Amino acid sequence: MRRYGLRDDQWERIRDLLPGQEGHAGVTAADNRLFVEAVIYRYRSGIPWRDLPERFGDWKTVRRRFSRWSKSGVWEKLFKHLATEADNEYAMIDSTIVRAHQHSAGAKKSRRRRPGDRPLARRIEHQDPRHGRCPRQSGGLVPDRRPSP
Repeated sequence: MRRYGLRDDQWERIRDLLPGQEGHAGVTAADNRLFVEAVIYRYRSGIPWRDLPERFGDWKTVRRRFSRWSKSGVWEKLFKHLATEADNEYAMIDSTIVRAHQHSAGAKKSRRRRPGDRPLARRIEHQDPRHGRCPRQSGGLVPDRRPSP
């Protein structure tokens, strides 16, 4: 079995939904399967269009055709059809692959902070408010030295 290709049973499920069938006006697309496999290869491997292997043809042609099918709604129609007849091959979800964030355990949610909000510094009663300051600093407020108007 090819890693990024379609199995024959998968191809049979979608081939009649694709444009360019015999009897349609215009050019028949005899390479629909190769094109669909090129799109699958690109998305499963995560490569850019430019790095598509040569066996799929010119990457610009494949990209252009993908864009046309997207604009005309072919992919949407195909996905809706497949969703109604789902075989749930990849729909298994269990706790070994899904991790919950630590805050999803039901803890009380904090209020949302606004951009100007900052947490207040807290000091325990026995801490010296001047601890860590330079010995030359007085610890008090410095009077305003500007001349009054």
